[in-house]
Amino acid sequence: MSAAGASGLGAAAAAEAMVIRYPWADAPDFGVAQEVAPGVLWLRLPLPMALDHVNAYALEESDSWTVIDPGLDTPKARAIWEGLLAGPLAGKPVGRVVVTHYHPDHIGLAGWLMARGAALWTTRTSWLMARMLVLDEQPLPSAQTLAFWRAAGMDPALYAQRAAERPFNFADCVHPLPQGYTRLTEGQVLEMGGRRWRVHMGDGHAPEHATFWSLEDDLVIGGDQLLPSISANLGVYASEPLADPVGEWLTACRRFQTLAEGRHLVLPGHKLPFTGLPLRLRQMIENHLNALDRLTEALAEGPRTAAECFPLLFKRAIGPAEYGLALVEAVAHLNHLWHQGVIAPETRADGAHLWRLA
Repeated sequence: MSAAGASGLGAAAAAEAMVIRYPWADAPDFGVAQEVAPGVLWLRLPLPMALDHVNAYALEESDSWTVIDPGLDTPKARAIWEGLLAGPLAGKPVGRVVVTHYHPDHIGLAGWLMARGAALWTTRTSWLMARMLVLDEQPLPSAQTLAFWRAAGMDPALYAQRAAERPFNFADCVHPLPQGYTRLTEGQVLEMGGRRWRVHMGDGHAPEHATFWSLEDDLVIGGDQLLPSISANLGVYASEPLADPVGEWLTACRRFQTLAEGRHLVLPGHKLPFTGLPLRLRQMIENHLNALDRLTEALAEGPRTAAECFPLLFKRAIGPAEYGLALVEAVAHLNHLWHQGVIAPETRADGAHLWRLA
């Protein structure tokens, strides 16, 4: 090939990396399997929220299936899995369930599949977090959670309501997890579905979030670390109130930029498979940098609580159903600016933190 030809191919690849494309215009219905590559099936499970689905993937082995992120433990999801196992998965058992991260919509049915004979593969952090949380059932919010809500400036009426209610518990929608699992680590190479995959870890949305990069073709299994069109929630919680998930997310995105190519077909945890990962990573970085700039400019005009930052971060009305996720994400962005030395808090009489420029 001539130098000019090679240069042209390079330019074409660079241009392709700056376009996000969706090879499938529509997602499969619940209970239907869509083949996205030889031996790789795309499945969807329902979620009882505005984001009404989570993607799962089944990779065909010689005598079994490897399932990635099996979804929430609900009667509806179990019934869908029963149909999938008897139908599209052709009667083979699930020999291994691989979990990208510990959130309930991804690990919820892992224990259920394990009870049917599957082995669990995930990161140590994901296993420890999920096992701890599924055993930690609380009838009312803890004192630490109440203090966290006050510090974030939660709406007083909503605070009073939620302080008297049973909170969400992992055990509500995550099947009990047996003790044994196989650990996934950074840089590890494993075989799934007739391919070798290298594990690369993300952070921010969940610690030690596993992604899988095929060494045989263009496939990348991204979980919630590599999503199209929507942003993964970056939240701070009472369990680690000084955490900096925004900083961890930005670092992870920049790390993935060294791996991403326009040829990669990303199989995400939600929404549609896509190409154009280099552009998507740049968008995800810029989204949070722009939000941090908006916060800094607003705090120069006067102090605010985390709850008072909602309009700056989300630019839309936040209802009761979204309030909790919005609150933890607002705290996350303020914590990042604090860790950078840009802002500092002072405590109001009611316990709320008022943030101002340092």
